Amino acid sequence: MLNIDQQIEKQNENNHAYHVIQDTKGVPVKMWTKGVPVDEKSKQQLLKTAQMPFIYKWMAVMPDVHVGIGATIGSVIPTKGAIIPAAVGVDIGCGMMAARTSLTASDLPDNLHALRTELERLIPHGMTKGRGRRDRGSWENTPERVDLEWANLVKDFEYICAKHPRLKNTNNHKQLGTLGTGNHFVEICLDEYQQVWIMLHSGSRGVGNAIGNHFIELARKDMQKHFINLPDKDLAYLVEGTEYFDDYWFAVGWAQRFAMKNRELMMEAAVQALRTIVPKAFNAKVEAVNCHHNYVDKEEHFGEEILVTRKGAVRARLGEYRIIPGSMGAKSFIVRGKGNHDAFCSCSHGAGRVFSRTEAKKRFTVEDQIEQTQGVECRKDAAVIDEIPSAYKPIDDVMKAQNDLVEVVYTLRQVVCVKG
Repeated sequence: MLNIDQQIEKQNENNHAYHVIQDTKGVPVKMWTKGVPVDEKSKQQLLKTAQMPFIYKWMAVMPDVHVGIGATIGSVIPTKGAIIPAAVGVDIGCGMMAARTSLTASDLPDNLHALRTELERLIPHGMTKGRGRRDRGSWENTPERVDLEWANLVKDFEYICAKHPRLKNTNNHKQLGTLGTGNHFVEICLDEYQQVWIMLHSGSRGVGNAIGNHFIELARKDMQKHFINLPDKDLAYLVEGTEYFDDYWFAVGWAQRFAMKNRELMMEAAVQALRTIVPKAFNAKVEAVNCHHNYVDKEEHFGEEILVTRKGAVRARLGEYRIIPGSMGAKSFIVRGKGNHDAFCSCSHGAGRVFSRTEAKKRFTVEDQIEQTQGVECRKDAAVIDEIPSAYKPIDDVMKAQNDLVEVVYTLRQVVCVKG
């Protein structure tokens, strides 16, 4: 393990909204974390990633930073000639979608339980554990709309499976248009003008998880085969120009398309739920945003084409609309990117965890959950305590730390939240 005492920490309060950590083995790590606590384990993990020889110029770290598997969540990892599959992660293409409707708060019923129930009915969510039991988080019979979209994805999926047969028997078609578990959600929100928004968070579901784990394993085997020593085994990488790199690039791109379509289908279902409960005719796509925050893509920075992995971070080029959600019961934000090149045109993907799921369940009670989600129609039981607002960093501090990365366009508050 690196000795944190040997790290060189540079700060220039007058010129930059970030500070830099660096050790003698790696590139600089620029951190937009002023006013937001960063634990030592996260710093150590960042410094290990920064040692990889193919990092381009520096790494950028967002204020929601916390320890992850393979790489730190809240990090932007620019590379040339290689990808770290574990840095992309296993929830490939996970991200957010939001749409502003023409409805206002006064159009919603006083009691929102029926709306939450209808959302839960139309969007498969959660997961049923145990062999031989139908997973409630998947479709029993896929709707025609889902079948049509799967038809656009299946040919490329079959190509992937022909080369990597173990990916065939995964949750794929039956999970398109479904939510999942954990911090994935569907919400009805109000902005400061009392306009009604639909906002949701999910990714590529079981098939993306399988693709991620499969190529993480292949990368590790490559490291062993070529006797490559790493600061952390989860930093195993695939080299551009090799067969596995090409296969991964194709598969990860497919999973990201699956994730994007997954959110679009859920948004359609959420609009349908709203139309069922609210009798008034309305426009549901006044403004819509759909963006990944766990992904890799080719981008041009400082005059060169590079690979950018964002693990719990969002691309925020100049003028781009993006979504930064708070925790369950906290504020969320629709933002406009400022195109900050020091951050490789990025921003945070949310508030960021302070406590792990296990630790949150130890620290907080159902009574705490009820108190912290007052005014939100949502589950308030022991199974969702790990998503309690206190498990996350204060969203206002997170937003203040990145005010040179994005500007706030709308501030949202949840009134309905569906969790898996």
